[in-house]
Amino acid sequence: MYLQQLSVINFKNYEQAELSFSDGVNAFVGGNGAGKTNLLDAIHYLSLCKSYFNPIDSQQIRQNADFFIITGTFDKNDNNEAVACSVKRNQKKQFKRNKKDYQRLADHIGLFPLVMISPYDISIIIEGSEERRKFIDNVISQTDNQYLDELIAYNKALINRNALLKTIADTGRYDPVLLEILDEQLVASGSRIFAKRKAFMERFTEVFNTHYDFISGQAEQVSLVYESQLLQDDFAALLKKTLEKDRVLERTTAGIHKDDLAFSIHGMPMKKFGSQGQQKSFLIALKLAQYSYLYEQKKFKPLLLLDDIFDKLDDKRVTKLMQMVSAHNFGQVFITDTSASRVKNVFDDINVDVRIFEIAKGEAHAQSE
Repeated sequence: MYLQQLSVINFKNYEQAELSFSDGVNAFVGGNGAGKTNLLDAIHYLSLCKSYFNPIDSQQIRQNADFFIITGTFDKNDNNEAVACSVKRNQKKQFKRNKKDYQRLADHIGLFPLVMISPYDISIIIEGSEERRKFIDNVISQTDNQYLDELIAYNKALINRNALLKTIADTGRYDPVLLEILDEQLVASGSRIFAKRKAFMERFTEVFNTHYDFISGQAEQVSLVYESQLLQDDFAALLKKTLEKDRVLERTTAGIHKDDLAFSIHGMPMKKFGSQGQQKSFLIALKLAQYSYLYEQKKFKPLLLLDDIFDKLDDKRVTKLMQMVSAHNFGQVFITDTSASRVKNVFDDINVDVRIFEIAKGEAHAQSE
């Protein structure tokens, strides 16, 4: 699978742009603020129905415009697939595939899988557990169309249970029957989510270790561990065990919404003891493992988007990374960088063709061969 062409109108700093891509490596080069990352985000919209950076669709509309439109044509199994996304101010987002509207955007997720690597990903390491759960959920939801439904059901039951706990605290009226019903709903969805996360992490950890060893040249010892309360206890038993605590705190303290990933380097937390280069290598290995897992599950190659990838990596790691992503087991790649000559030199050194697009002030032009 690869993206043949992209068109944007009134998207972020672009009034209009049309680009045709190579099925191999494509690079957007230009100064900071030129709009390189915005093109990656437009591609992200086509694959996952939303921005990678900002959940508010209307904020992606170009200043003083009333709408944006993103369209693209994918080649998938030698068939052309047209995807279009449009957002008008104060109106519902429209999303179409081959000119047909979706009843649910969730039905589009996973059809055109994509992996994005961005400087913003550092939040996966340095922020709270929610960021790491979102990472797991993003990967699984692109391979399992029932997973998102389970998450929605779980979160709805969690909201209702927390509301009941607050009502009990406010009124003093305890309703064991309603609590039992909500517990059953929570356990049903939560147990299925846990089983899927556990199975995913068992395979994902193996793939991650392989990628990190390659990028780092086996220079460091790192680990990735899935942490869940359900690894030690049955979920229903956990809810009973923590009920008194939940009533005091007026919220549910046990469940898969507390899951986390532990990242370490040489046995110490990556967040505190990893250098910027080591943290970036760790993140890249995480995302490349995501790519490999998606490829393994979908049986075709996702898109790979690399934003500002050369920053904070030494030349040796940059070369090894580009060798890896240019190899036959990766498909179409999009890269952003501030230096056209650096991109050209990196790929000349490994004898790989790259199509370069020069980006300036919201305009994009393919560099002549």
